[in-house]
Amino acid sequence: MSEDSFTNEASRLALKYSSIYGGKIEVAPKVPIRDLKDFSIWYTPGVAAVSEAIKSSRELSFEYTCRWNTLAIITDGSRVLGLGDIGPEAAMPVMEGKALIYKYLGGVDAIPLPIDIYEPDKMIEVIKSLQPAFGGINLEDISSPKCFYIMDKLREEMEIPIWHDDQQGTAGVILASLINSLKLTERKLRGTKIVFFGVGAANIANARLIMEAGADPGDFILIDSKGILHSEREDMDRLLLEHPWKHDLVIKTNKEKVSGNLTKAFDSSDVLIAASRPGPDVIKKEWISKMNGKAIVFTLANPIPEIWPWEAREAGAYIVATGRSDFPNQANNSLIFPAVFRGVLDIRAKAITDEIVISAAEELARCAEEKGLSRDHIIPTMAEWEVYPKVAAKVGEKGVELGLARKSMSKDEIYERAIEIIGRSRRLLKSLIEAKIIPLQPIKE
Repeated sequence: MSEDSFTNEASRLALKYSSIYGGKIEVAPKVPIRDLKDFSIWYTPGVAAVSEAIKSSRELSFEYTCRWNTLAIITDGSRVLGLGDIGPEAAMPVMEGKALIYKYLGGVDAIPLPIDIYEPDKMIEVIKSLQPAFGGINLEDISSPKCFYIMDKLREEMEIPIWHDDQQGTAGVILASLINSLKLTERKLRGTKIVFFGVGAANIANARLIMEAGADPGDFILIDSKGILHSEREDMDRLLLEHPWKHDLVIKTNKEKVSGNLTKAFDSSDVLIAASRPGPDVIKKEWISKMNGKAIVFTLANPIPEIWPWEAREAGAYIVATGRSDFPNQANNSLIFPAVFRGVLDIRAKAITDEIVISAAEELARCAEEKGLSRDHIIPTMAEWEVYPKVAAKVGEKGVELGLARKSMSKDEIYERAIEIIGRSRRLLKSLIEAKIIPLQPIKE
């Protein structure tokens, strides 16, 4: 099946099945109901005792309610996938899909919550008001640069983990992929020259996390829609006012002040991380041919990468990763966000820091290395469910170490709990299918 045919068929089936199933998730009871008398425990009059206990100690809401395992997936629909500003209603199917992945791979109960609010301060106000209901917040598909402002303010002002998957999720997976790619090409993070093609939320986060992990930002070159970024470019004053996060990165990068033709950015570079617009032909073969030997090329645009993987290899790339499951080395956020939240929710964490994301990336890289690294295997696949409890345990351990945990647990305890919760979630779905409560009939084509 050709690449276009694969995408077209998946799109056709998505429309058909969405109509048949009426959504991807639902709320189901987790306590036994034998007869109506049980409601005297779960609801009135018994529930009043639980409310009184939480009133005297709000932290008990993590013990007595579903808050400990529940997060909200919040978007305004202003930058959804490669579709752009499609609005909150049209974003709902994507948020549902995210919730499905959270449940299946992380055992996390995630509530899709598109909101019809676009002004950043109003969004912050609404999200802060939701804190009593959730153990964490996943921001999703919010346009740049306001996503940085919202994220930074919420991290400062809230006492539950705040995660923007387009930033932290992407950056965590890319760092894990980069760690193993550098091993295979016998490079060190410090001294590796990296080109970031596209300077939206994803690549700003990629650059910031890779820098935090030990790379020299002076060895980075950023390319946006206007060309190579450097500290003397004529639009720097405007950037300072309109996009201070991007401006800050430009000041720290491109120490040689490379400018002019894009070819100059690729000349003698080691790594390309492209997160721009769907291709193909956005990245030119001749640019990749200017890179150093055993070049590392990550082209992350969906549904079509900026350059087809085989063309990148023809141009000299040694390792190629994309965001697609039908090519080797799928650098997909789904490898990391279910595990990160499994870990932080189990320790009742107050935040997710860069140190936590780096620890998750390092563990994800280690899991791939355990199975053997090759140019077509730099990162695990979503099918390797045993990876998720391992990453969750590392995340929880780091959260405890950093003093961010409300509930102190050992790494082994977090690991065993993650296995139990994720395993239960998978068994539950399997049981519902076997009992024909979730019918398979519609997907027999």
